[in-house]
Amino acid sequence: MTRSEILKALRAETNEFDVVVVGGGITGAGVAREAAGSGLRTLLVEQKDFSWGTSSRSSKMVHGGLRYLGSGHYGLTRDAVRERERLMTEAPGLINPLPFIMPHFKGQFPGPRVFQALLRVYDFIARKRNRRVLNPAQAMLWVPGLTGENLSGASGFTDAVTDDSRLVLRLIAEARRDKALCLNYTKAVELKRTDGQVSGLLVQPEESETPIEVSTPLVINATGAWADRLQSGGPSDTTMHIRPLRGSHLVLPWSCLPVSCSVSLFHPEDGRPVFAFPWLGTTVLGTTDLDHEGNLDREPVISEVEVSYLLEIASTLFPGTHLGRGDILSSWAGVRPVVTDGTGKAPSRENREHELRVDRGLVSIAGGKLTTFRVIAREALTQGLGENKRKLLRAETEPVFQPANTVPRPSVVGHQNWQRLQGFYGPDLNELIASGPLAPVTSGQGSDLIWAELYWACQKEDVQHLDDLLLRRTRLGLVLPQAGKALLPEIRRLCQPLLGWDDQQWKQEQARYLKIYQNAYSLPSGEASDAG
Repeated sequence: MTRSEILKALRAETNEFDVVVVGGGITGAGVAREAAGSGLRTLLVEQKDFSWGTSSRSSKMVHGGLRYLGSGHYGLTRDAVRERERLMTEAPGLINPLPFIMPHFKGQFPGPRVFQALLRVYDFIARKRNRRVLNPAQAMLWVPGLTGENLSGASGFTDAVTDDSRLVLRLIAEARRDKALCLNYTKAVELKRTDGQVSGLLVQPEESETPIEVSTPLVINATGAWADRLQSGGPSDTTMHIRPLRGSHLVLPWSCLPVSCSVSLFHPEDGRPVFAFPWLGTTVLGTTDLDHEGNLDREPVISEVEVSYLLEIASTLFPGTHLGRGDILSSWAGVRPVVTDGTGKAPSRENREHELRVDRGLVSIAGGKLTTFRVIAREALTQGLGENKRKLLRAETEPVFQPANTVPRPSVVGHQNWQRLQGFYGPDLNELIASGPLAPVTSGQGSDLIWAELYWACQKEDVQHLDDLLLRRTRLGLVLPQAGKALLPEIRRLCQPLLGWDDQQWKQEQARYLKIYQNAYSLPSGEASDAG
């Protein structure tokens, strides 16, 4: 069903659901996928775009959380490692293994022995050996340009990387295959209760002044950093206290910092682990961890302090690169919805485990990791459905992702890119290939994106604004110089008819997109780089 068809149906008679999910990030999409896959009548609403919040601005890592293992959170690490293995098996091309190298320097904690002990536990949980020990010469072969000063060796292991926004969209596509209705730009306005029990929800589509009331006995509040809003008014023991923490990243041309694996180091300023890793033909530097005090309804923005912090780690790891602000292609900042006990811990010391609160038909979720979305979703549904209905939930062994159809690889698409397309689009791959040209959008600039993907997004993936297309359905705005401004005339020529926008609407959308880029994805001063 199209967006307009869904809204028309909701205003008519299709407005009774077993569960309504509020929030279209990784957690909400995971809940919708598990609920619909269990045969529950499911509606998902997201106040902005799918993955607009943290789930398009994460560190892109599907990992077990080695840092959390070191701080004693064995359960979190165990769940994450097992989910990582499952996801890599079910969706290769979307979730891919990535080598990690942790250099060890003389006098630095943890040293090789302690770190290898952690990796032994990591491997035990995964039930396979990924760890390796490297001497200084081997470390510098793995990571050309790595500083040799006081280098005593390195530890190697394997985790995984993804495109977080595409992961969310793939989950939503899977939920829709099982008849879930999913709407972006539709805000949850008011929770309805009868005799204290949840009975429905009032929702407001962006394009309409008339709200819609839907009936449901169960609302899953998966709004992350916004969870406080929907849960307000409940008993004190059902209310979570969210501490929004910002993590920011810099995107550089791969030629400026050519890494083929993730290279991690403890920052000399505060001892936090930070890293450089390859992503979509670029190199990403991340991440920071500090309190976010801005308006949550506005795009989070990297600060000048964070830019300097991340460039410092690059110059420490790779002293010969001489990176500066002029090399930066883009930035992104995401807000982590961490549940706090209010004891005033340093941001990096806050617990990253997820928490749930149940309040008479309202289940609120906060915290957790990208990797464990399925575990969190099933726990939320189990608690929300109650003992009498828990048997409705599908078996633990049921797959998250349906495999891609067996389609011959077109000769113009390389083997590696073909695997990516299979992972990104799954059972929709055949239709995707038939939807538009298979030529690369940016030949020679590192991105494997083909024009058919833009065609598909415009026609099938709920693009309401140009930033949806260029920042989340694709990542052109992050990986191309100046937000891909030079490519906009060609995108307009090919995509404007598919979107059904007239010339005036295109001009408005282009102005909106470039403003969003300058304000939230460029440097703090708004100056974009001409690099690349």
